[in-house]
Amino acid sequence: MSLDQKLATVTARHAELSQLLAHHREPGSEDYRRKIKEYAELTPLVEAIAELRRREQELAGLAELKDSGDPEMRDLAEAEYYELRDRLPALERQVRLMLLPRDEADERNAVLEVRPGTGGEEASLFAAELFRMYQRHADLQGWKTEVLEYDETDLRGISHGVLLIAGKGVFAALKHESGVHRVQRVPVTEAGGRIHTSAATVAVLPEAEEVDVVVADKDLRIDTFRASGAGGQHVNKTDSAIRITHLPTGIVVQCQDEKSQHKNKAKAMKVLRARLFDRERQQQMATEAASRKSQVGSGDRSERIRTYNYPQNRVTDHRINLTLYKLEQVLSGQALGEIIEALRTEDEAARLAAFAVA
Repeated sequence: MSLDQKLATVTARHAELSQLLAHHREPGSEDYRRKIKEYAELTPLVEAIAELRRREQELAGLAELKDSGDPEMRDLAEAEYYELRDRLPALERQVRLMLLPRDEADERNAVLEVRPGTGGEEASLFAAELFRMYQRHADLQGWKTEVLEYDETDLRGISHGVLLIAGKGVFAALKHESGVHRVQRVPVTEAGGRIHTSAATVAVLPEAEEVDVVVADKDLRIDTFRASGAGGQHVNKTDSAIRITHLPTGIVVQCQDEKSQHKNKAKAMKVLRARLFDRERQQQMATEAASRKSQVGSGDRSERIRTYNYPQNRVTDHRINLTLYKLEQVLSGQALGEIIEALRTEDEAARLAAFAVA
């Protein structure tokens, strides 16, 4: 189907929905709500199509004036013609982007997990740095953050960190951060001054609401234990820490950050719902192999996606061959947005290319 045919189909469906809603016999019914949701989602696209068509007609009119015999009119039309002609590709790209299938999770908040990988204590220290990088980036974006879990090691690294990041379009912005992040530097624990390579894994999950994932009490095993932490931190004298095991899947989450058992359980359930929701999404995506191939990376969390090289002050994202020589600014959260925006642009380009041949 050509682009014009797709646009005509969308416009016709929007007009059809308008008529159906105007004469709907049961306002407030499930069918009515479904149609009004579809109508609302199509409206911005239809408006963009209308704007594109207006500009195309305007360009055709200017082309005629440009070729007319009146010199004064011709000069005026010519300037406007070239200006409008240069703007049309951007309008068409906007319409094409709006036509792409949407990931409904894009507008959700994100649950971001960081775990050390290979590299022992050095990997734990690097994982803590990544965790702080995302916190700072979120603050700079005006997003709200809540630490759901932060298990600190003796040298102030982390064995596991979970951060809830809330704001408009957070998951869309951060979802390409999932994968293995590698660091190359001289560890503080290395006496010989040799450069070591360590790694940490980042997983970005869309936050799930209770209505998204039904978790039956019978499917949960909840254990309590006494919180502990490095250097005496997080230690208390009651069994306030919570470990929840989801029996059907074997997923285990735990939280010990709060002194209240109730608060720890609430935080742990947020993480559990996010993991279960993401598990469903991953299974669905696995059946859509073509769409996954058109995206940046595979979403596989075992995929090495980025290297942070301290001696060279370099950060390289291997998926798009982007290198920035501003390591400190990236880790401070200030320049992370440059990488995120480049990933989103590349992803859009790949999806547009796949859409064009569909």
